[in-house]
Amino acid sequence: MSGTRESSGGHQGGRPGGLWRTVRTFAYGTPLYRYMLAGRVPDRIAAVPSDSWPGNSDHGRMILEGRFSLLGHVVLLSADPRDPDAWVPENATGDWQAALNGFAWLRDLRQVGGDMARRRARELVADWTDRYDDWDSFAWEADILGERIANWVGHHDFFCASADDEFRARFLDSLFRQARHLGRVATTVGNGSALVQAAKGLVYAGTALPEEKAWLALGKRLLSERLPVQILADGCHASRSPSRHLAVLRDLIDIRACLRASGSNVPDAVEAAIERMAAMLRALRHGDGGLALFNDSNEEDALLIDAVLAQSEAKIRPQNDPGASGFHRLSAARTLLIVDAGRPGALDGCAHAGTLSFEMSVGKERLIVNCGAASGRPDWNRAQRATAAHSTLIVDDVNSAEILEDGSLARGPEQLTAQRQEQDGDQLLDTSHDGYAERLMLTHQRRLFLSADGADVRGEDMLTGSGGERFAIRFHLHPKVKASLSQNGAFVLLRLPGGQGWRLRSAGAAMELADSVYLGQRGEMKRNQQIVLSGTLSGSGTTVKWALRREEKRAPDKTPPEQD
Repeated sequence: MSGTRESSGGHQGGRPGGLWRTVRTFAYGTPLYRYMLAGRVPDRIAAVPSDSWPGNSDHGRMILEGRFSLLGHVVLLSADPRDPDAWVPENATGDWQAALNGFAWLRDLRQVGGDMARRRARELVADWTDRYDDWDSFAWEADILGERIANWVGHHDFFCASADDEFRARFLDSLFRQARHLGRVATTVGNGSALVQAAKGLVYAGTALPEEKAWLALGKRLLSERLPVQILADGCHASRSPSRHLAVLRDLIDIRACLRASGSNVPDAVEAAIERMAAMLRALRHGDGGLALFNDSNEEDALLIDAVLAQSEAKIRPQNDPGASGFHRLSAARTLLIVDAGRPGALDGCAHAGTLSFEMSVGKERLIVNCGAASGRPDWNRAQRATAAHSTLIVDDVNSAEILEDGSLARGPEQLTAQRQEQDGDQLLDTSHDGYAERLMLTHQRRLFLSADGADVRGEDMLTGSGGERFAIRFHLHPKVKASLSQNGAFVLLRLPGGQGWRLRSAGAAMELADSVYLGQRGEMKRNQQIVLSGTLSGSGTTVKWALRREEKRAPDKTPPEQD
C-alpha cells in the first residue's frame, strides 16, 4: 500500500530508501509499535481556527463523483474496499499521492457545502483510517502526516461536528496515534518545506488536543531553531522557488493563526519569516498577479496570492534588489523585468538550470517567460529544468547547472555577480555566472537595461573564454503573444493581446522563430513560440546585442477625404 516520491517532480526531491527504509519498517511496522502509540484518547478536540483558504467547488463536485483533481491532473480513485492501492493509485506520481493523502482537498468539498459533501468527506476519512490504521512507510511520512493532521483539525467542524459517536471515536483515535508518531519522528526531518509541514502538524495536534502540550512545544521549538536556516536574508525561501515560497508562507500563516487562537505565543522566527516572505512574494509577482516561473514554479492563483498577502498582515514593501536570493526587479512605467541572477537552490528538489534567465510583462500581460513546471509529469520534468526551457543563453545544448533526476542540484555556478545602477530613472543590471567554466571554459555575462519610460529594453550577452561550438539565446513568448519574423530576418514584431506592439532586433547572431511549450498553469500544456538568436563560437567567445522597443501607436489620419 505504500506510495513513492521518486521522480515525482521535486516536491521533496525523493524519499530515503534502501537501508533506512528497511530500518523504519522494522521499527514501526510491528504490532509492538502500534501498542506503543496507544494512549488515553480524548473524546473531543479543543477549538481551533477553521481552515481559511478558499476551495474549488468544481473540484469538490468531482470528488463527489470519485475523481480528484490535484496538481493539475485528474485521477479516478478506486471505490473497491479490497483495492490495497486506492490511496496510492499507480497512474499517479508520488507528489500527487502525497497531495491526496494530505487531505487539503477537504476545502474543495467544504466549498461545495451541504450534507452530501459532508458525508463524502466522512466516508473518505473513514476509508483512509480503515486502510492506514497502522504505520505506513509512505502515508505516515512526517510531512504528509503533518499536512493531514492540520487539514483534519482545520476542517473538523465541517465533516466531524455532526458525525455520530462511532465516527468521532475512530477519527480521534487515528488523529491521536498519528500525532504521537509525528512527535517521535519530526526531529529527523531535514531542513526544507517538509520540516514546516511536520511542525505545523505538531502545532495543530498540540492545540486541538491540549493534554498533549509536548507536541505544541516541540513544533514551536523546531520552528524557532530550524526555520531561519531555510529563509534567506531577503525573505526568499531557500529553494528559490516562487511556488514553494508561497506554500511555505501559507503554512506559516496557518501556524500563527493556530497559536494565536490557543493563546500561545508565536515564535519570533515565525513572525519575522512571515513579514519578510510576504515582501518577497510581492517582488516575485507579475502585473497579472501571478508568480514568475523560476525553479519548479507555476503562475498560481492570483486571488489566492492576494489572500495570502492579506492574511500575512505584513507591511514591508518589496525591494527591486532583494539581495541574497539573486532575484532582481527592473520596473518602469508599466514594464517589468524579473531576473534570476542567483545559484539554483539546493533545497526541496526545485532546482532549474535557468541562471540569468528573465521574464518580462507589460501591465497585466506577460511577454517573455520561462517555460514553467510540469507538476506531476515526470516525463516533462527534466525538459522543464533544462537551460533551454528558460529565457537565457545556452552553449552546445549543455545546461548551466547539473540537475539530478529528483530535482536536486548536483553542480551549479560557483561565481555569480550582479551589480545594479540607476540614473535618471534608467536602470542597468550587470550579471554573470561561471556555470560553463568547468566543462566549456566559458563565462556568461548578461547586461539588461530598462529605460525610465519603460519603452526600451536592451540586452547584451557575452561569452568569454575559448570553449564551445554553438550558442543560442532564447526568448520564450507567452502563448497569447503573436510573433512575426520580418522577411529579411532583421527583426521580430511582437503583439500583446491588448494590441500593443514590441519590436526585437539583434546584432551578432542569426534570428529565427521556433516552437516552444508553456506549462505556466498546473495541468495545462500550451503551444507557444520562442525567438532564438544563434551563432557559432570561434574560440574567443562572442558578444550579442539585442533591443526590444515598444512600437508607438500611429495617430489616426484625420485628414478629411477629398470631395468629388
